[in-house]
Amino acid sequence: MRQAEAPPSGKWTGPSHAGVKAPEPILLPDPSRRFATTAQRLEQLAAGHPMEAWLRFVAGLARAQHEVATTLHPAVMLDPATVAQSIDARLPPLAADGHRRDVSWREGLILLLDRIDRKSLPPAALVVVDALLRGDASTHERLADQFLRGGLASADAGAAIYVAAALQVYFTCSAAQLKADDLRLLEERGLCPCCGSPPVAGVVTATGSTPGTRYLYCSLCSSAWNHVRAVCITCGGTRKLALQGIEDDPGVVKAETCGECQTYAKLLYPIQDMQVDPYADDLASIGLDILVAEAGFARHAPNPLLLV
Repeated sequence: MRQAEAPPSGKWTGPSHAGVKAPEPILLPDPSRRFATTAQRLEQLAAGHPMEAWLRFVAGLARAQHEVATTLHPAVMLDPATVAQSIDARLPPLAADGHRRDVSWREGLILLLDRIDRKSLPPAALVVVDALLRGDASTHERLADQFLRGGLASADAGAAIYVAAALQVYFTCSAAQLKADDLRLLEERGLCPCCGSPPVAGVVTATGSTPGTRYLYCSLCSSAWNHVRAVCITCGGTRKLALQGIEDDPGVVKAETCGECQTYAKLLYPIQDMQVDPYADDLASIGLDILVAEAGFARHAPNPLLLV
């Protein structure tokens, strides 16, 4: 692993001249593109990768998610009064652990399982898929509740990736129904203002009106929100931050480690590769996770598709 380096100072201090805009605080997802973009990037990263088979499997899963998202998107209906009440209380309107899910998420799960390429699945995975297809509503709801609240049993580990994938689609389509101007950043800035989930990674913008801005991308609903750079997203510390990278790596993905709370979060740099995707590049850079973990740092939050 490359020797640690001090993180660049990226705190936005306001416009220095007329015409410079403040970063948009919250960016809502586009379900028509989110999963297709991830699938395309995974296929690109899979070629010659040590985890090629896994990345291609997840690419196929993302393609199935795209089909579900483009079908489910118009069906998601949110209660405006409930959303407004949550926002006024400075709570995430789609709180993952308390939001009353519409039945469409279960319909999305079945459609997702139907769209998966069964020929590419090993026998053990086929058993899990068939068991989910035979499962009733109460079973699916139990698995969803346990996943969202961190209580999945080891016996349900095989089903976790499909349940997580279906919930990602549902919450992404739900978040797309919100209005960014109505939302507020949470007091705990490391959590998504739409659903309260942790981010999967941060992206440091390379273009637009505010290049160099960090956006955190939600692991569940795919929303993004601005978070000041050079500040730990776990504890808010600034004194013992460092960027870690892999030796001779092009620097597309780095880990921002915090010596105060011993956690880390990934940062992606499109300036090194404009095709970067936070969801795909996070999965493909698991080698960096391993190296940083060996150095004694715990990840800020797991990737939902890697819980098993």
